[in-house]
Amino acid sequence: MRPEKQLIVEDLKKQMGASPFVILTEYKGMTVGQFAELRKRLRRAKAEYHVAKNSMLRHAAKAAELPDFDRDLDGMTAVVVGDGQADIGAVAKVLKQFGREFEKPKFKVGALGKKALSADEISALADLPSLEALRAQLIGLLQTPATRIAVVLGAPACQIARVLKAHADKPGTAAGAVPA
Repeated sequence: MRPEKQLIVEDLKKQMGASPFVILTEYKGMTVGQFAELRKRLRRAKAEYHVAKNSMLRHAAKAAELPDFDRDLDGMTAVVVGDGQADIGAVAKVLKQFGREFEKPKFKVGALGKKALSADEISALADLPSLEALRAQLIGLLQTPATRIAVVLGAPACQIARVLKAHADKPGTAAGAVPA
């Protein structure tokens, strides 16, 4: 392999190895403007979109010890990689939404860590709630029992207070009233 190609493969290997996930897409038919818009949206999700030759992607994936993508590396392929803070669900959601708008790109395969993902699995990840929403749901679930315990423990005191108030509000039992 020529030295300039080795540099590209080495750079791809570093990016793919450092990313918590890798998603390969088919980008056939996308315009330059669409590419720019997709890259902008992915940048907000802390991910990057790169076009590379299939042979270079094949070598980089093997060097990064990712699952075997050989049978899916045909046609026009682009790779999505994220930084350490990127959430695969958010990135898949951006790709899926963009695909709905422009009918491009299409999911091919991916990897989450060292586990291979099919196009259907990536699409299912896009349908999950965001990481922030899942965290909020978890906090809500954790707070619910504590809230219920506080309500149950406070109920007897509230009931006693209601009984005393009802007794005080009863006609003829006003405080300081003298019986006849």
